[in-house]
Amino acid sequence: MTSEEIYEKLKPIIKIYLPDDISANEINKSSDLTRELNINSSHLVDIILDIEDVFDIEFKNEDMEKMRNVNDAIALIQQKVSK
Repeated sequence: MTSEEIYEKLKPIIKIYLPDDISANEINKSSDLTRELNINSSHLVDIILDIEDVFDIEFKNEDMEKMRNVNDAIALIQQKVSK
């Protein structure tokens, strides 16, 4: 699965948890999930759970700590999917 394919599946997952003052158009590969997109920690956990379901993968706690921006998420997903 390419990073672009992962990104296209990831955007709608993230979009669900964006606060009202953030537009889905603001999601890009370099977007910081908590600082730029204002996703709170509980929603970050929800995003991770949704990612696990959509991509049929499982994250460890240390994986979650590495997921700071959209690119980090794509890299982690790509790493898990390719195993």
